[in-house]
This record gives sequence, C-alpha cells and structure tokens, in this order.
Amino acid sequence: MEEKLMNNPYYAKAIEYIQTHDLNALEPGKHIIDGDNLFVNIVDSNMKTVRQARLEVHDKYIDIQVPLSKEETFGVKPRSECRLPDGEMNVEKDILFYNDPVEETVTIAPGEMIAFPPETAHAPLIGEGIVRKAIFKVRVK
Repeated sequence: MEEKLMNNPYYAKAIEYIQTHDLNALEPGKHIIDGDNLFVNIVDSNMKTVRQARLEVHDKYIDIQVPLSKEETFGVKPRSECRLPDGEMNVEKDILFYNDPVEETVTIAPGEMIAFPPETAHAPLIGEGIVRKAIFKVRVK
C-alpha cells in the first residue's frame, strides 16, 4: 500500500511537508498547502472511549493523521469488511460513518503519522482528555 500512496504526488508532498515543518507551530484551523489537493487541519479534539468511537471512510481524500500533544489510538478495519453503514456517503463532507464495533486498534505517539486511504475505515480520537492533532487531507489521484 505504501508504494501506491507514494505514487500519489499529493501524498509525497504531504510527507515532505510533515518532514520539513514544525506542525506544533501551526495555529488551529485549515492550512492550504496545494489548494483542494492537499491541506491540513490543526484541531484540538475531545477523545473518546473505544465504544464511543465511530469508524469512518472517505472517497476523495486520504487522511494522514499526526497526533501532536499526546498519543492517540485509532480503530482500524478494512472498508470491505464494514457491514453497518450509518446512512449514505456525505459527498460534500466526503465522509461515511459505520456503526460496526471497533475491534482492532493502533496507537501512535506524538509526532508519528498514520495514513488511511479510502479502502481503510478508521475510528480516530480514542483516548482520554484532549488531543491537538494535524489531519492532512490528500486528494486521491
């Protein structure tokens, strides 16, 4: 999968941006890197329990998530194995939630990154307290 992602020029540009910029220095909000093709949102979000976390998928964008202030746990599941969609894809917001339970998780440390292409459902924000994080939106090529 990594090779497929690296063939996307916007993904490669996002990785370069992560490696060459201090994400902690960015103010909260949306930062445009390459128009609608690549941008990053810096957010402070309340974390949830595994039970509260919801799996989500995107069609138009790859998510690259980088927790900045503390570790974050993500639920992960192949999209093809998700069985309980909560409605239809919100085309405007490029998001579809699933009511499937989170059964597998991955935890990453501050400054580490994790990428979620359209074929991977993910449930972010599992943990306690508030996390500051960077969410890169990388247009699918």
